[in-house]
Amino acid sequence: MTEPTISLMRAAPGLGGFFVDDQAAIRSGVTRDGFGYLGEPVTRGFRGIRDPSPAVVIVIVTSDGQVATGDCVAVQYTGVGGREEIFSPLEVATYLNEEIAPRILGSRLTSFRDLAARCDEWRWGESPLPSAISYGLTQAFLHAVALAQRRTMAEVIVEEFATGVELSPVALFAQSGDERYLSVDRMILKRVEVLPHGLINSPDKVGPRGVDFVEYVSWVSRRVRHLSTEAEYRPTLHFDTYGTLGIACGNQLTELASLLSEVGEAAQPFNVQIEHPIDGGTREAQILLMSELRRLLKESTVDVKIVADEWCNTLEDIREFVTAGAVDLVHVKVPDVGGLHHSVEALLYLREQGVGRYFGGSCTETDVSARVSAQVAMACGANQVLAKPGMGVDEGIQIMRNEMTRVMLLTS
Repeated sequence: MTEPTISLMRAAPGLGGFFVDDQAAIRSGVTRDGFGYLGEPVTRGFRGIRDPSPAVVIVIVTSDGQVATGDCVAVQYTGVGGREEIFSPLEVATYLNEEIAPRILGSRLTSFRDLAARCDEWRWGESPLPSAISYGLTQAFLHAVALAQRRTMAEVIVEEFATGVELSPVALFAQSGDERYLSVDRMILKRVEVLPHGLINSPDKVGPRGVDFVEYVSWVSRRVRHLSTEAEYRPTLHFDTYGTLGIACGNQLTELASLLSEVGEAAQPFNVQIEHPIDGGTREAQILLMSELRRLLKESTVDVKIVADEWCNTLEDIREFVTAGAVDLVHVKVPDVGGLHHSVEALLYLREQGVGRYFGGSCTETDVSARVSAQVAMACGANQVLAKPGMGVDEGIQIMRNEMTRVMLLTS
């Protein structure tokens, strides 16, 4: 039987699952105006403080008539924390159609790793491919190889990377967006394993020295206990704070450690994880701050885990943070890492090092990239995976949970 090959690839501008936001402008305390913000953007590439999230849709047709898909996407807070600038969908689609499509026609669909590695060789002008392009292409390559081999994408990853993982569903982490109260109820009722994210991205959500944030954490803990009488339902409380806790404490680490101890007490009886509690402004400064903060927290009687996000974008960044002992968990933010093969390498490296593995991404992603992420998370034994796309809560939960269920139906 003839091995399937790539017979056609096309790309066109699409639409992401949410909006991209100018984090620097929002963190400065700009005023909300309905769903938007008043004021001018400060991060390069933004037309407004909140813009529709871009995407580029990729389709690959195989020689045996099957269709594989992948979507190029950026994260919500693009252009900060060491991340690439926002991309132009039309420019990316044109590049894919004119530069990449001719190069991959006739490529055999026998190895995802071989196809993905080509993304590391291709250039965007004088630079490596932007991470959004590599992410979209490798989604399509993985899907195409899985179709050609009549297997799930998860099975392809398990075999090609020898992950040694027995496929099983991964704990879902749902994100509330700005509906940080009603959305919590929806998460609890659906028994989400990690919640609520909280979108703590501006000073007004933190309060003087974090007092409002501590009260919110306490409310979430009380709400879980109120809505669930099941003793076995013990979700992990995970809050993404975008460096705002550090700002509330004047970026003084002893003050921040004390605040996080209060957070840990407020979260009881549940475990708590704090993502990006402080922002150092550079990768090196971030590693130093997180390392010292983690040391101070170990002196506390309250167990609070800290999670790296900003400034920890690539596989190289992840290794630097881990080597320095700066994290309890790493947010492997898939669109920032780039090619899916690098995300796999990051997850396997973290498992080898005994560091928590949060396979995340962004609300700006699409249904296609979300389903691929669910399968990769399963194949690599991630500790938790982001429910995406969008900020509607229910949609992301059902897309991710149902995809993991399909994998189990096909492989067990």
